[in-house]
Amino acid sequence: MAKVHFGVSVPQIKRTWEESRSAATEFESLGFDSLWVNDHLYGPQSPAIPMLEAWSMIAALAAVTERVEIGTLVTPAGMRNPAHLGKVIATVDHIAGGRVIPGLGAGWMAREFTDFGMPFLSTGERLGQLRETVRLLKRMWTEDEPVTFEGKYVRAEHVVTLPKPARVPPVLIGGAGEQVTMKIAAREADIWNNLAGHQENLAHKVGVLREHCRTVGRDPDEITISQQCLVTLAPDEATAGPMTETAKRIFGGHMGDPTGPLALTGTPERVCMQIEKHVDLGCTMFMIEFFGRDTREPARLFAEKVMPHFR
Repeated sequence: MAKVHFGVSVPQIKRTWEESRSAATEFESLGFDSLWVNDHLYGPQSPAIPMLEAWSMIAALAAVTERVEIGTLVTPAGMRNPAHLGKVIATVDHIAGGRVIPGLGAGWMAREFTDFGMPFLSTGERLGQLRETVRLLKRMWTEDEPVTFEGKYVRAEHVVTLPKPARVPPVLIGGAGEQVTMKIAAREADIWNNLAGHQENLAHKVGVLREHCRTVGRDPDEITISQQCLVTLAPDEATAGPMTETAKRIFGGHMGDPTGPLALTGTPERVCMQIEKHVDLGCTMFMIEFFGRDTREPARLFAEKVMPHFR
């Protein structure tokens, strides 16, 4: 079986830094491969919900961990000045010693842009920002000379990026839009992430991505396929049913259907079978949101009973 990568979301909403740090260091000690944070400036339901800022948090996580990769799901390309973002990512990767995975997307929450002085453009224009931002960032991280970039949405003049990142950060592009987002991923991404809400459509989405790769002349195997997913893990069948119903009621469709055909729901044995279904479809990377107030508890069960089957 192909090597499987297990990433886990760090608690970030309505959490103190100490709570986030404690969870992150335990996830690393349990053997997870990566840590992921949401890049929102506001809580998704309301600006009044406390939310730790993503790249500040990644810098801190880089300093208190040693092995895990650390990334965003996902950073909206137009929410910050793109050249400044490239400098931030280079610095954080330098702190981490080459462990950062910048996840990029178009964004969707208007106030996160406009309240902070950035224009919230149309969907098509935000996707244009995404495409141009990725191209600028790659040049900033690899070219020795000052970088000037003249795009339709992104501009930079004589930008110097020193120190360089410890490695050229692998770019993750997240999104399920088949006509534009996935075409950008086919050209630019090292990792493409399927949104949790589209998990049951993974087979179709993988087919779309591969077709786009063939169209642009790229080997589809160059792109790692990842799945954002809710994991509702229970020690036994008696506990699994009520837990699944609670998860379905709380999350609705935002994190996919916990009873869906590919959902990682139930006992460790069943979750292993569901992971194998993903691997058969070409998905070898999982961005896990564990269900539970203290997500360390299901993470421990997952590390003990599920991960050993894929190591």
